[in-house]
Amino acid sequence: MESSAKSKQNRVSASKVRLVTNEIKGYSLPEAIDILKNMPQKGAGIVLKTLYSAGANAKYQNPDIIEDALFIKKIAVDEGPTMKRFHARARGRAGRIRKRTSNVTIILSDEN
Repeated sequence: MESSAKSKQNRVSASKVRLVTNEIKGYSLPEAIDILKNMPQKGAGIVLKTLYSAGANAKYQNPDIIEDALFIKKIAVDEGPTMKRFHARARGRAGRIRKRTSNVTIILSDEN
């Protein structure tokens, strides 16, 4: 059985969140939670929250499921919409500021 959770428009760039998600690919749910709790990055908190949500979704779909048997089948980080701002520069010019966002998708499974 599979369960999933999505987190959209997180105010961290996708490349920074991918560094965090690469560390937990393929791990079981409790191991991944322990790893994320000890990471200092902002993206770790976002992925941890999404991972908790995926675990809760699995428990809701099948109340008899054992949470230790769940593992991360797929974890994907995509780019979200970019907020565009400008920064005033010399001689009346403007510099571009891109505030990037990311979307995180986690799929948990209990099947090998």
